[in-house]
Amino acid sequence: MGVVSVWRIADWDLDVGTSDSGSIYKHQCMSCGQKSSVATTADGPDEWCLRHAERTGHTEFRGTVTTFFRSSLAQGPR
Repeated sequence: MGVVSVWRIADWDLDVGTSDSGSIYKHQCMSCGQKSSVATTADGPDEWCLRHAERTGHTEFRGTVTTFFRSSLAQGPR
């Protein structure tokens, strides 16, 4: 008996996750590599950048935002 394959073609959706986890923010100084604390809003990391710049004179930062996604089978025909 040969190999039998069954293929199901379906459309999928990708949406921002609906769990209790929102986005996560963290910033890093590009001069010295120091990092802000992780926060659920950008306010804390933004303030950290300003305080760090005032204290060190460093002026370039990288902001990282992590957002969670959820995939699900699309409902109905497209």
